[in-house]
Amino acid sequence: MIQDLTTGDSGKVLLGYTVPMFISVAFQQIYNIADSMIAGRFAGEDALAAVGASYPITMIFMAVAVGCNIGCSVVISQLFGARRYRELKTAVSTVLCVGFFLSAFLTVAGLATTVPMMRAIRTPDNIFADGALYLRIYIGGFVFLFLYNVVTGMFNSLGDSRTPLYFLIGSSVGNILLDLLFVAVFHWGVAGVAWATFIAQGAACVLALLAFRVRLREVDGRARNDMPGQDGTQPKTPLFSGAMLYKIALVAVPSILQQSFVSVGNIFIQSLVNSYGSDVIAGYSAAVKLNTFVITGFTTFGNGVSGFVAQNLGAGQTKRIRECFRAGVKIALTVAVCFGLLYFCAGGAMMRLFLEDASGTAMRTGLLFLKIVAPFYLVVSLKLIADGVLRGAEAMRCFMVSTFTDLILRVILAYILSGPFGASGIWLSWPVGWGVATALSLLFYLRTTDRIEGGQGR
Repeated sequence: MIQDLTTGDSGKVLLGYTVPMFISVAFQQIYNIADSMIAGRFAGEDALAAVGASYPITMIFMAVAVGCNIGCSVVISQLFGARRYRELKTAVSTVLCVGFFLSAFLTVAGLATTVPMMRAIRTPDNIFADGALYLRIYIGGFVFLFLYNVVTGMFNSLGDSRTPLYFLIGSSVGNILLDLLFVAVFHWGVAGVAWATFIAQGAACVLALLAFRVRLREVDGRARNDMPGQDGTQPKTPLFSGAMLYKIALVAVPSILQQSFVSVGNIFIQSLVNSYGSDVIAGYSAAVKLNTFVITGFTTFGNGVSGFVAQNLGAGQTKRIRECFRAGVKIALTVAVCFGLLYFCAGGAMMRLFLEDASGTAMRTGLLFLKIVAPFYLVVSLKLIADGVLRGAEAMRCFMVSTFTDLILRVILAYILSGPFGASGIWLSWPVGWGVATALSLLFYLRTTDRIEGGQGR
């Protein structure tokens, strides 16, 4: 259902809009975690390490999809808020056309460079073959992953965060069932984990595209109420616009770069982790999946804030931006407290979802990681909500500066601190990077909102 985010109580509207988005991402992360759980439980610790070793590379591909999701959703949200429905339809078709060819190109390039990429991150020989196999199958389904993320962004930009939730629930349940079938029953190992994700993601993509086509009919009805041409007829809506692509690229390209550089930074960190052997890799892989669950949740709330801000900017409702930020902070801090306490106090129980040996190196590694980063969820949650405002207001330079600061500090400190402290030094870099970057994001948020409310534009 299409929803106007420019009216009503800001806190209630934001909560109703973002909760389905959070549940969607929760289900997506649950089936990512299920991949690792099933691999570790039924195929062994090396299988878990193989899936984890390729994870930073898969995140580069995901970064492109998420960046395009952000770019199209911000622009479409602004057009929707401004009631410019014909331009909205042009933006949709332009994104889908370009997105298909871009994802197809990246699929071919990724398949051709799988082995060099795995070598570049110093994947241990005992898990190299399985890691490369998982990565090839994952990349083979990238077109589905890409288009699904773009369509999800389009649904959200129209205020409809519930429809993608239904597809994600079905995809997640299907993925877990296929994991169990392929790995526990057929004993396909890492390949079974990869094929389960491929099939589930492909089905969700096709269904989402069909559903969005139906949703566009509502936009068609609103577009007919736009001003007719001089001859009294409705002007034809172009399927592709270079000007619209440029407008989308102004937000999408910085978002892709930001997401990609974060993923590249994670590759450097993964390469450092890989040097400590498969036991540490397995522990880190399990813990970072738990950590990613929370961080992705904060990012999702930030994306909801972006959509809210973009719609209200398009409608000229600038005073609702600060209201949105305050409401977003309350939601994010609530989640941060809950998961921070869970991971810090019950990290061992969470790690045992992936690992059987409670006294092994892998368990100790993951548990220490969680105890170091979990208390700082309160800090990073503020950053990601502020980043949501910056994206929605198209303040992309500020957004990128704070993100790159976090990335650069974490990578540099990981290499410096791993010398005297070993693998533990890598985990210590997270709180420092988050703390400095959060201070920057909050400063940029205040400057940006002051400028917008002062009528100086974005």
